[in-house]
Amino acid sequence: TREENDVFRDVSGDRLREWLGIDEETFYTPQNFAVLPMDFYFPGKGKTGDLPPRKDFASRWHPLLLNEMKQIQLIILVGSYAQKYYLKDNMKSNLTQTVKSFGEYLPKYFPLVHPSPLNRRWEAKNPWFNEEVLPVLKHRVHKILEGEIKR
Repeated sequence: TREENDVFRDVSGDRLREWLGIDEETFYTPQNFAVLPMDFYFPGKGKTGDLPPRKDFASRWHPLLLNEMKQIQLIILVGSYAQKYYLKDNMKSNLTQTVKSFGEYLPKYFPLVHPSPLNRRWEAKNPWFNEEVLPVLKHRVHKILEGEIKR
């Protein structure tokens, strides 16, 4: 993905688009989606996954970039680093509880587990994610794309 300079053009991206209920063309249309990573530099692999993003990157760059994005209708928080940064003290005790409580963060935010294949075990242990969370996510995304929901 990093070599192609195209985020989410991999297995994780396939799963994310499946979760959103959209195709690649819709996802990569700039008027529909913007991907704002927690860091523009890949920090490398750790023992249990990718290393964390650099400290202060998001606080320095996200406000500037978000200020240029005038039409944001939903911020999908993919993974714990995004959730910790944006939800701060409103985040639950862990990622699972935060994702399970997604409705508390709407209409602005929608927290998700990272769609990495490494998280398939998490998904299997938490069937409510597919049964309760993903249908709401798909419905909300489709309503936004159809112009029926505006923030």
